[in-house]
Amino acid sequence: MPTPKQMEKLAAEADRRGAPSPAGPDAPLPAEYWESVLKDPRAGLTVAQARSRRLSEIKGHVLRISCRRCERTVEIQTADAVRLYGSNALWKDVAQRLS
Repeated sequence: MPTPKQMEKLAAEADRRGAPSPAGPDAPLPAEYWESVLKDPRAGLTVAQARSRRLSEIKGHVLRISCRRCERTVEIQTADAVRLYGSNALWKDVAQRLS
């Protein structure tokens, strides 16, 4: 816990720096955000390409599939899916077996 003197010093520094302006919902997003979005390996991936990936190519720790008809969601760890179905199994085939 800072002492009263330290708190006054911190408050003075904050006043000197100026409070950062909060970004509203209509404020434009910074360029760094868009750069990171575009550098994400999933950015150029279509749904068909994602389904046709092999389990060994998926970096995520948990795989999740949900049924549109009954809204049931099933999760499996990638390591367990590889152990049960093999690393060369297509995600589409594994998802169909799980749902």
